[in-house]
Amino acid sequence: MTLPSKKTTRRPAADGQQGFTLVEVLVVLVIIGLLGLLVAPNLVSRLGKAKGEAAQAQINTLVSAVDLFYVDMGRYPTNDEGLEALVTAPAGDANWRGPYLRKRQALIDPWGNAYRYKVPGQHGAYDLYSWGSDNKEGGEGDARDVTNW
Repeated sequence: MTLPSKKTTRRPAADGQQGFTLVEVLVVLVIIGLLGLLVAPNLVSRLGKAKGEAAQAQINTLVSAVDLFYVDMGRYPTNDEGLEALVTAPAGDANWRGPYLRKRQALIDPWGNAYRYKVPGQHGAYDLYSWGSDNKEGGEGDARDVTNW
């Protein structure tokens, strides 16, 4: 017994319902790619600038916290205590009224590195800084140092 075979015939598309050709799709993809190449560098530079501005805002917050520590304690945190003294009371200090920061995460810069603190500072009573995206002293652009001086 043999089954009758069905012939598949292509129906003509209704007016206005034709698909895109491969060439048209490729042209659109190339245009989207070119637009992406134009926009991507601008977005990357803005992200780097935003991290630098966030680091400066965090430095300003840390400066306020260190100054509050000074008001309560009559001294700045030592180099050994570091910025950790802003979130955890140093041993044997009854005048500590902290924490002076809500989160320990505030001690980390936008690039994931700990802020650096030095007392006495070369630029003031203390130096507070981040070495930027490259985590090396100096640098320009996104890699520039962010400081309290």
